[in-house]
Amino acid sequence: MWQFDGWSENGLGGIYFYNDWRANTPWGDCRPDYGRGEVRSYIRNNALMWFEEYGIDGLRWDMTLFIRTCGGNDPDQDSIEEGWSLMQWVNQEIHERYPRAITISEDLRDEEGLVQSVESGGAGFNAQWDASFVHPVRQLVITPSDDDRSLEDACRAVLNQYDGDAFKRVIYSESHDEVANGKARVPTEVDADDAQGYFAKKRSVLAAAMVLTSPGVPMLFQGQEFLEDEYFRDAVPLDWSKAETFSGLLDLYRDLIALRRNQSGVSAGLLGARTEVVFINHQQKLLGYRRWLEGGAGDDVIVLLNFSNQAHEGIDLAVPEAGQWHLRLDSDSQQYDASFADQSSDPVKEAVEKGGLGRLLEGVRVSPYGFVIYSQDVSEG
Repeated sequence: MWQFDGWSENGLGGIYFYNDWRANTPWGDCRPDYGRGEVRSYIRNNALMWFEEYGIDGLRWDMTLFIRTCGGNDPDQDSIEEGWSLMQWVNQEIHERYPRAITISEDLRDEEGLVQSVESGGAGFNAQWDASFVHPVRQLVITPSDDDRSLEDACRAVLNQYDGDAFKRVIYSESHDEVANGKARVPTEVDADDAQGYFAKKRSVLAAAMVLTSPGVPMLFQGQEFLEDEYFRDAVPLDWSKAETFSGLLDLYRDLIALRRNQSGVSAGLLGARTEVVFINHQQKLLGYRRWLEGGAGDDVIVLLNFSNQAHEGIDLAVPEAGQWHLRLDSDSQQYDASFADQSSDPVKEAVEKGGLGRLLEGVRVSPYGFVIYSQDVSEG
């Protein structure tokens, strides 16, 4: 399509591209003219083709920042209004024709308008990639010193929302951008000399636990579930033998996903948007939070994460309901890896009234760089 008309008076792209300051992008002087009818129809038809002919579930738009702006620095100064209206038009038609479809923006600028409705002036995306999650979460687990891990950043990552809705964000610890172009997979970032060792396993899974227990649309990148440590490039396939080598870690991801989807009917809270921090200790590097949908037995979920290389015992966690609380997952179990300590917390704990402190689970234990998840059975509470 470049210089489709056979000429260009200034050496740029011709009739289907901008031929002024708007031509410039990080990938060259090649921005399509989003105001031209043929260009708009081409992009709209391409998007709908994937639904009509391939039956896909949704689309992710790459780098919408450079569709809606020229330079990405000051949207008020270099905005491209026809780029915004193009996204509105295509999203609106997709949602009208395919109500179950999801459209996702990769913008990485926390622009809330992207996920607001077209009727209210937004771009009409269902969700956007959350840069306020991936960057601090990766930093949490790849930082060499425990003292430098920021629980404030961890809290913000867990609690962030767009347009008042936690599910208008996609949360992740690895993506094609995060593990390529000079950057590495989380296990390699944790320990470049031993990307299949104890610390790489523990801390990469800790990041995944945040992805799968925080409110939002969780995303896993190909191979992270079996500790793939090769950086992403299209000429090198996944090493599928690692799915057998690290089958225990694969089981850990399966168990996390089963809880996230409430497959056993005891973790409905992980389907909900409501979240509150119930425990934080900056010195010990411990963070605990409650997730819930409607609340109550079989719904409320308590997650405790340890961002330090020390096991901690005697942790008292606030819980919303009396009765028995069951340990649903302990990441330190040797069923997941032979190098883990398998010194799990009690499988069942009774919530104890503690005066003005409310109901507590007393004496919870969590392993180095580990996490535990508790909930109640539906019949309890």
